Amino acid sequence: MLLVSTSGALGRYIQLAPALTIAARAAIAFVILFGYCKIKGVSLEVSKSHIIPIVLSGLFLGGHWVTYFYSLQWSNVAIGMLSLFTYPILTAFLEPIFLKTQLQRMHLLLGVLVLIGIYYLVPDFSLENSNTLAVLIGLFSALLYALRNVILKKQVSAYNGSSLMAWQMAVIAIVLSPFFWIEDSSEIVSQLPWIFTLAIVTTVLGHTLFLMCFKYFSITSISILSSIQPIYGIIIGAIFLKEIPTFQTIIGGILILAAVVIESLRTQKTA
Repeated sequence: MLLVSTSGALGRYIQLAPALTIAARAAIAFVILFGYCKIKGVSLEVSKSHIIPIVLSGLFLGGHWVTYFYSLQWSNVAIGMLSLFTYPILTAFLEPIFLKTQLQRMHLLLGVLVLIGIYYLVPDFSLENSNTLAVLIGLFSALLYALRNVILKKQVSAYNGSSLMAWQMAVIAIVLSPFFWIEDSSEIVSQLPWIFTLAIVTTVLGHTLFLMCFKYFSITSISILSSIQPIYGIIIGAIFLKEIPTFQTIIGGILILAAVVIESLRTQKTA
């Protein structure tokens, strides 16, 4: 969780177009993960029936990363990460659609709690307000991330986390490769140290370990553990970027994270 949380500060610090940053991040991560799998003898074979879900999960993950980085650039680490962290509640609404589970009334109440939290993040709702735009795109990013997790949930137990991440990185790198020519890439060399940090620390180590957790912990336990991410991210942002969240942002964050923890604990008791 600590390693994944570095994405907020790095997303704010890297001075490149988000699509270009994510394309470079995915390409570097793919090379490292592919090499790791070859050295360790981890199988990279994918069943034909799983190709479409894995490709879709890669597309959703890439879209999530790009929109998340836009959200970070338009606001700050706190608002970007807290907006994203509505994804566990969004997942609760998506699972009945994709996994044919039953929608529970409690999810509606927790959804209202999240909406109140979002209101505190942007009390002045205006599309001319950068924080409002950041929250809206952060919510869309959360939706893409929730879709990715729901799609990938059935495949996690069948594959090694490194191989799954490698193929997702390949999909993202290929789809976003045109942005090396579309966007201004003149500063990419100066930003490479931070892109490598993002690729290795956040992606290769953080996200691979996160995927591996699905084999050893329940989804509920992981949700509870991952609730610490925005807190880690905000602390990292405060230390390295001097971004101190406002009182309203803290209140909104408490409400959003409270909804996540309540749902996680409630699910744990009924499991």
